[in-house]
Amino acid sequence: MSDLDGWRKRIDEIDQQLVKLLNDRSQCAVEVGHIKKQLNLAAWQPEREAEILRNVVKSNHGPLDDAAIRRLFERIIDEARALERHSMEGGALHTKES
Repeated sequence: MSDLDGWRKRIDEIDQQLVKLLNDRSQCAVEVGHIKKQLNLAAWQPEREAEILRNVVKSNHGPLDDAAIRRLFERIIDEARALERHSMEGGALHTKES
């Protein structure tokens, strides 16, 4: 196997881990949505989002720069907020058989 093949295989493995972690994080967002509904809280809480962004930027050691980490997590947060809202409205969640 060439070095290129080895690196691509490693990227594929990491991608699989990322998918699992993103879905685990998303399940947490669904549960947070249920709790927010019970407490009559808004799905969008800008102070919490700012806190998340500060935390991930603070923990960044590269090679991605802070702006890239911020952009990635802004997108992750957007998707999580959409799931929260959906769960707060009582909508069914997308699941897929393995």
